[in-house]
Amino acid sequence: MATSLSPGGGEKMSKHAVAADDIAGLLARFAELKRKAQARTGRCFPIIVIQKAGLDGFWIHRVLQAEGIESHVVDPASIANSRRRRRAKIDGETLVRALLAYKRGEPRVCAMLRVPTPEEEDRRRISRERKALTNERVRHVNRIKGLLFSQGVSGYQPLRRDRRTRLEELRTGDGRPLPAHLKMQISRGLDRLELLIGQIKAVEAERDAMLAVAPVGSAHFADCEQPAPAMLLALKGIGPEFAVVLWSGGCRIILTTDDKLLPMLALRRHPGRAARSITTRGVRKPAIQGCERR
Repeated sequence: MATSLSPGGGEKMSKHAVAADDIAGLLARFAELKRKAQARTGRCFPIIVIQKAGLDGFWIHRVLQAEGIESHVVDPASIANSRRRRRAKIDGETLVRALLAYKRGEPRVCAMLRVPTPEEEDRRRISRERKALTNERVRHVNRIKGLLFSQGVSGYQPLRRDRRTRLEELRTGDGRPLPAHLKMQISRGLDRLELLIGQIKAVEAERDAMLAVAPVGSAHFADCEQPAPAMLLALKGIGPEFAVVLWSGGCRIILTTDDKLLPMLALRRHPGRAARSITTRGVRKPAIQGCERR
């Protein structure tokens, strides 16, 4: 559903139904709106589009920009709603009003996102896939432990390498061997768990390979002698996974030298401390609080 506000048509907004993947239909609708506005006012107006960041990703934004259309992607959480509509979905009219206020230059109206490049967007998938796999691994481990706990068995660790051997040695709380069907169910659960463990190792190997071939320097920091992930890994408290999250998810500014410690997200050089220490401000992630250079 597309909502439009055209010059010369008053303050009434129009709604247009367009299929989600019908880019040709969307561009044709824009051309028709532009033609009608020119017929009413005698002037040619540009098309300005706003859309929420969500499941559609950024491909529509890239298509519109390739067609020469000004497009903005907004963080839906940054658009203020009244208390009565706080839990309601942000509709098209709210987005149009937010865009009008943003173009007028009103402060703190909404937060427009910096759209990543296709390469940056694809680079984020490694850490996100690993997170999904580890969450699924936790669910399988808890499921196996829950099945055993119902028989009075505790202390079994499905992630240990001898999990198959220890499964054969388990006894119920009243001293009986595990029931046959329960043992087969747990064995199949271990099969799925081992598949997840292998996939996590494959993703981590892909992550480490990506960190190893990361480009040195950038357009803003051409004098950097080390790639950004290597400089992040030089900080205590930052491991490979968190370095990938920072580098691919939002790290636009990197550390250069001890004398020139630049902001990276919210990591800042504290003016009252030595050059070897940094502190955090405005960051809720406890993993990067109190990081120090090695």
